Formats: sequence, structure tokens, C-alpha cells
Amino acid sequence: MLYYVFEYLEKHYQFPGASLFGFLTFRAAMAIILSLLISTIFGRRIIRFLQKQQVGETIRDLGLEGQVEKAGTPTMGGIIIILATLIPVLLFAKLENIYIILLVVTTLWMGVIGFIDDYIKKFKNDKEGLKGRFKVLGQVGLGIIVGATLYFNQDVTIKEKLPVAQQQEILAQNPDVEASKLFKPEEKSTKTTIPFVKSNEFDYANLITWISPDLAKYAWVIFILAAIFIITAVSNGANLTDGIDGLAAGTSAIIVLTLGIFAWVSGNIIFSEYLNIMYIPRVEEITIYIAAFVGALIGFLWYNTYPAQVFMGDTGSLTIGGVIAVIAIAVRKEWLIPVLCGIFLAENLSVVMQVSYFKYTKKKYGEGKRIFKMSPLHHHYQKSGYHESKIVTRFWIVGILLAILTIVTLKIR
Repeated sequence: MLYYVFEYLEKHYQFPGASLFGFLTFRAAMAIILSLLISTIFGRRIIRFLQKQQVGETIRDLGLEGQVEKAGTPTMGGIIIILATLIPVLLFAKLENIYIILLVVTTLWMGVIGFIDDYIKKFKNDKEGLKGRFKVLGQVGLGIIVGATLYFNQDVTIKEKLPVAQQQEILAQNPDVEASKLFKPEEKSTKTTIPFVKSNEFDYANLITWISPDLAKYAWVIFILAAIFIITAVSNGANLTDGIDGLAAGTSAIIVLTLGIFAWVSGNIIFSEYLNIMYIPRVEEITIYIAAFVGALIGFLWYNTYPAQVFMGDTGSLTIGGVIAVIAIAVRKEWLIPVLCGIFLAENLSVVMQVSYFKYTKKKYGEGKRIFKMSPLHHHYQKSGYHESKIVTRFWIVGILLAILTIVTLKIR
């Protein structure tokens, strides 16, 4: 909203300093500062409110060190993350931007699902919370909305570079030509990016057009199914990672910050031309949302690091996962998720492996056996005698290494 106010003041009155709001970097800086202030200053008030409402975590005795002491710690702290993200976005972002609209919808959609789950656990005394099928239904619904919007909306386009020969001809005529002249016109596309290969673009339509070129008109089905799978997988991964103090918020901040770099360069035609990556018009506005989201996560860590004064609950973890997935799809880097979100992937796989192996051995030998001492993976290390602070710090370090590897894929092909 402030963006439009100062745009009007600059246009009609040349108000001093109003032009600053035209710069993406300034608005991103303001967004992260405001989100940090909201999450740290008002976060305390929200925690007190949750305490008054007796929204305390019910702890199951799993035999983990320090577990019993956490009973009664306020949950639903994801509300802090959501508010600290949305308020700066509403103030500093271009609200007509389709990517911003999608991310706001994602935040509210997944936030509501997570809130319902936490509410049922606490106030209905049902430890299972919202039934799994309803969670999945909500994730599928969001996947349909995101996939359909990104496929059909006319503001979602890409610009590909001209053939090399044509670029060389243009540069020969004018070495100082604008970078935009080296790109084709905007076009709708289902292309995305694959890491570590030379021709690093992949078209989802190719999954069916090899059968018959006429099937290209049904590429939207493949694209929406991919969006559903990615959103479901990442949101569940974030949910499983939220098991010890500071783990989910810290690793998510690293992931989102990395995606912010991709959004920045993908939405800037000069950087896109220099790095030889896909240029996505208007996607750079996501940087404002990402700045606010990172600020909210870091501010939340003020209260969530060991010993945690508040837990994010499913209100936060499902929202975080959904937002990460949608950003990755929007900047067309979703195939980097297995690398960038390697912590989430490991947590997911540890649960799948544990459950599958237990069922297999029970059926074959009559007694279930386990691969890990406990799943998800972070609990395995707790059972092995590591303090949770050490586990969290080392997971963060691994997350940073994965983030660096992900960024390096911009040039390694």
C-alpha cells in the first residue's frame, strides 16, 4: 500500500524521497526490517496471549532428553511468522503482481489448514489433529490453484534468448546493445530448469508430446500434477522437520534466502543474460515477499531457539513448506528442491524408510525391526546422545552447504 502512496506522491508532487519506493532493493530492505521488528517486538505479546489461552504443547513421552520440560510451551507460534510476513508485503509489494497474490493466498491457505490442525489438537483434545486425508486434500487444492494460475494467467511468461548466431549478428552491429534486445518476446511456457546439465531447460509438455504432438494442449494437466506433488512433498517435509527447537525455522530461512537470490537474478534481464539463465518477467517482485518471510523466520528464532519459548506448530510448518514450494515453482527451480531442501528430504525419507522396513520385517519375521533409533532423522541423533542444540547447528551447517551447492548450479552445467 505504501508503494502506491509514494508512487502517487512522486508522480504528482515530486515528494522528497518518494522515488525510493520505486527501487526493489529499498522495498526489500524495508520489508525485512519491519518483519524483524514485528516478529521480535510483537512476538512477545502473541506468546503471552497464547499462554493466557493455555495453548500449550502436549508432549508425548518418547524417551527423549529434555522432552518433558517442554510440556506446556505455547504452540501456534506460526501466527507470528504469518503476521510478520503479510504486513510488510501488504505495505511494500506491488499487490497486483500475480506472484505476490499467489504467495499471499498460499500463506493464508496453508496457515488456515495448520491452524485447524493445531486447534483440534489443543481444544478438542485430539492428539492426531486434523485427519491426514483432509491435510492432503488441502495441499492438493492449493496445488491445483497454483498450477492452474501459473499455467493459464497471462502475466506468467518467460523470455528466452535468441539463437547464438542471431545474438552475434546483433552484437556485431552494436556491441553496446541493451540486454533485452538479445531475448525473444514474452511467451507462455511450461519450461523449467534442470540442474547440472548443459541444456538445462525442460518442458513439462515433453512428457506427453512424445506420444503425439497433438497432446501439447493437455500439458496443463502434467504441470498441475507436478505442482500438487511438489507442494505436498515440501509442506510435509517442513512439517516433519519441525521437531526440535529452531530446526525448521533456521533451515527454512536458509532455503528461502537462496530462493530469493534465484528470484532476483531470474527477474533481472541483465543478470539473466550474463548468467545465461531463464528470464522471467515480473518474478523479481517475489523478492519483497522473500525478504519479509526471511525476516519473520529469523525474528521467530529469537523465541524458538533452545530452550524454545514458543513452537510454530502446524500453523507455521505447513505454511513454510507451502511457501517454499510455490516460490520454487514460480522461479522455475523446483527441480533443485531435492538439493536445496535436502534436510526436508532426509527427514521425509527417514520416516518412509523406517515405517516401510518395520512393516516389511514384521511381515517376514514376525517382529518389526528399525533402521533408525527413532524417526524423523533428528530424533535418531537425539537418541544417540547428541544435544538438540548441536543437532540443530549441524543441520543448519548442512543446509548452508546445500544452499551454496544450489547457487553454484547457476554456472555448473
